[in-house]
Amino acid sequence: MTQRAVPEVLRQHPRLGQWLAPAPGGRIRATSGKVDIGQGISHALRLIVAEELQLEPARVEMVVPSTRHSPDEAVTSGSQSVQQSGAVLRFAAAHLREACRERFAQRVGVPLDAVSLDRGMFQARGEQAGYGELADAGLLEAAVDPAHLAPRAGRASALGAVPRSDVADKVFGEFQYIQDLAPAGLLHGAVFRPRTLQAQVHEDVWTRLQPRLEEIEGVAQVVRDGLLVGVLADSDYALAQAGERVALAGLWQGEADVPPPHDTARWLQAQPLDSTVIQQRRDDAPAAAHVFRADYGRGWLQHASIGLCCALAQWTQNTLQVWSHSQGIFNLRRDLALAFGLPADAVTVSHAEGAGCYGHNGADDVAFDAAWLAHHAGGRPVRLQWTRQQEMANAPLAPAMAVRIEASVDAAGRLVAWTQDVWSQGHGTRPGRGATPALLGAWQVAQPAPITMAVNAAQASGGGSDRNAVPPYQVPQLDVRNHRVLAMPLRVSAMRALGAHANVLAAESMMDEIALALGRDPLAYRLEHLAHDERASAVLREAARIARWQEAVPREAGIGRGLGFARYKNTGAYCAVVAEVEVLREAHVRRLWIAADLGLVVHPDGAKNQIEGGAIQAASWTLREQADLGREGVRSEDWETYPIFRFADVPAVEVALVDRPDSPSLGAGECSIGPTAAAIANAIHDALGVRMRVMPFSADNLMREAQRTTNEATTKEEE
Repeated sequence: MTQRAVPEVLRQHPRLGQWLAPAPGGRIRATSGKVDIGQGISHALRLIVAEELQLEPARVEMVVPSTRHSPDEAVTSGSQSVQQSGAVLRFAAAHLREACRERFAQRVGVPLDAVSLDRGMFQARGEQAGYGELADAGLLEAAVDPAHLAPRAGRASALGAVPRSDVADKVFGEFQYIQDLAPAGLLHGAVFRPRTLQAQVHEDVWTRLQPRLEEIEGVAQVVRDGLLVGVLADSDYALAQAGERVALAGLWQGEADVPPPHDTARWLQAQPLDSTVIQQRRDDAPAAAHVFRADYGRGWLQHASIGLCCALAQWTQNTLQVWSHSQGIFNLRRDLALAFGLPADAVTVSHAEGAGCYGHNGADDVAFDAAWLAHHAGGRPVRLQWTRQQEMANAPLAPAMAVRIEASVDAAGRLVAWTQDVWSQGHGTRPGRGATPALLGAWQVAQPAPITMAVNAAQASGGGSDRNAVPPYQVPQLDVRNHRVLAMPLRVSAMRALGAHANVLAAESMMDEIALALGRDPLAYRLEHLAHDERASAVLREAARIARWQEAVPREAGIGRGLGFARYKNTGAYCAVVAEVEVLREAHVRRLWIAADLGLVVHPDGAKNQIEGGAIQAASWTLREQADLGREGVRSEDWETYPIFRFADVPAVEVALVDRPDSPSLGAGECSIGPTAAAIANAIHDALGVRMRVMPFSADNLMREAQRTTNEATTKEEE
């Protein structure tokens, strides 16, 4: 490795036995605080441990994360699982291997270099022993020493070709998700709530509704606390009947102050703001010859996962057990303890995989709902799953964004100044980070916790709305400012890539606009300003190579190509994307060519899957998705009302990885989001000459912008 940065979590949990331990049958148990949300992190971590221990991957058993026995690694987010937890497990495995080698050498009476290791067995002088014989409690109590990790010397992942073992079961419907768990004595639960954060109950309606719910066959109990109505039943069918009666009753009244869909930027800029300077530079620069200005943005997005949020909970006297597909089991435990007035160690949260998760969805909230209802279940376990409508209406939204860029170039066309202003709500209301619980249900009971305003992570952690707001290009004078909106009529929080989606769209669109205005090739213009960053230049060249960017490929009418680039968080993976679009009645992405530098690639197929998935989701956000909001809350509550890619919309995707075995591994999951959005915008301009700056680039918005462009051209001709 070119560097051996020791993750902070290893300093917090230094003991070897917290990460690795021998298990029966010559197996090794590996424990991580990062959870598998379908991205295949368990497989990648298993390969890391197996490679360092020189053991078959099948003999590495990944322990399902639980607050009972896992190290607290906070939240599984931000493309950090391989980058951080993988690094810790690699250090731990190297330590275990070398400590066992030393013990074996002492036992046999040979020098260390006389000990060989083959498939988990140490051998010398005709004797052999495995990890289980050599690693006792004393050895596992030692602090992990990172010095045991040897340099790779250009060696690629030895186990990168090993396929995931969980995929077949998931494809053929055999995998057991949290939605499939059914412990003995199970009760089914549902919680009904208003669609706005501020609401009131019509008490006379409740007086009539309560007996109508209790009379449903199969309903065991009806519970009311503040704005929440809970129903316990023996079957989902009874809950469905209860849901229909609640929906027809009109139980709550409340309105949200949200803007019309085409006035989002003005609304964001008109709210109270918390403005901060993200980066400022004042180096010597030539005089500006040309100035370019433009505004970009997007509306609110919904998670829209296919799998619905679900949780199970069970109380035993004053202790609470929860099964959840939360991304942050320790954070959830902390806020459940706060919400129910328990010490943290009285709550156990065990992870169980759910189907689909792209950030802070409703997983934590449904866990509160299950725990709250289970309190009334007499010790029986309660399973609670949101309906499609509850999921779409109540899960946090991804914040809308507005971005303004002013860029100046000198007489030779080189950048001399860049100013970027970002307006958005904070991108985080996750649990476990404040003095009070950040769980939707805890805000809606009779004695509610205060509603917490969305915040941004620090820039050192990747930022929030300001993520990737600092352009990667050489520019002597720089001003980047973030304006956090201090209003939250509907709840917002983290969605994949946070602010990078809109910030990269803005910066890469501006680079395209400048290059074309100067009569320069967009690729060459970017490379001129990336001479300081060899890895950035390399992925741009690789994307251009596989897309045959610089060849004179014949074009049909309505076909265009565009380019986008970013280094995720400005510290993570490098990614460049070339998009090819066809614009007829609407824009359709035909192909994506993607090049990424993830440092040491642990599992190439998994990395490509992550990059491809991120790009397809970004294409859907960019072309289709925007939440439909009204004073009654979220109106887009199903697949008919929330536009999203169908399988027929998915483009062909080619991914090329620039493997750098001697560089630390970087996360893959979110690096393609921003570059894909920018590449699509630039491709549409290449196809039509219409510059799309505010997402989604839907058929209606495309027509509106094309008409505006035509009108402007006509006006100039008349002048």
